[in-house]
Amino acid sequence: MQTTQSADGMEVVYERHGDGRPLILLHGGMAPREYWNPIIPHFEEYTTIVPQRPGFGTCLDSPTETSAAEVLERETEYVRALVDDVDGVPVLFGHSYGALTGIEAATDAEIEAVVAYEPAILPDEFREKADLADRMAALIEAGKRHEAVKRYIEQVLHPEGIDNLDAWLAEWPLWPECVDLADEVVRMNRAVERYRLPDHLSVAAPVLVLTGTSGPDFLRESAHAVHEALPHSRFVEFDGLSHSGPSEAPALISSEVKSFLSE
Repeated sequence: MQTTQSADGMEVVYERHGDGRPLILLHGGMAPREYWNPIIPHFEEYTTIVPQRPGFGTCLDSPTETSAAEVLERETEYVRALVDDVDGVPVLFGHSYGALTGIEAATDAEIEAVVAYEPAILPDEFREKADLADRMAALIEAGKRHEAVKRYIEQVLHPEGIDNLDAWLAEWPLWPECVDLADEVVRMNRAVERYRLPDHLSVAAPVLVLTGTSGPDFLRESAHAVHEALPHSRFVEFDGLSHSGPSEAPALISSEVKSFLSE
């Protein structure tokens, strides 16, 4: 593990693999840093930088005391610190909340390109009704932290529905330790619910926006909207892939990404 510091003194911890063009992999949601393990072998010609998101890590770290209004700024600060720390001009590859972070950081950081798989952005009509953060907060206040995290998993990870959530959780490596991060997940969801996609995103670098047909419809809609808001972007939709596309089909995703970066 290596460390650097952001401009405001926040410690940023990351793994470094390989030797080549720098590629920073930004995980999202409650996914741990290890989310990218299936992808890394497909980028052997790159230096892959895999940071530990502040407040998340492997779901065993202590949650940070950060307000919802500060969450996205904190996230972009740690990405800027990584951009400044690596040798060369990096590519940012983000998934979900990591994709949103990558796009926001790219508005004022020197990067080569951004790859964004289903950025965690809510369409206006969906955002106006979003109440996941409130429902989770109410459950936490009632002492039902496990139930709060289950609501997140049901709505974000399995919006299509799941027959036996408890059986699925029994096989999920992050359960139940990730319950410790319930408060941080509430703050992150509030940040998502309050984020409004501007009509124009001031990102000078080219952006590859990716989505899958088997993920949440609202994220596919937002991916289209992000593509339209960017001055230089390409949009690719993968048939049959879910919101977990990068880890679900790493060879397919990495092939598309490398084709984009080669141009």
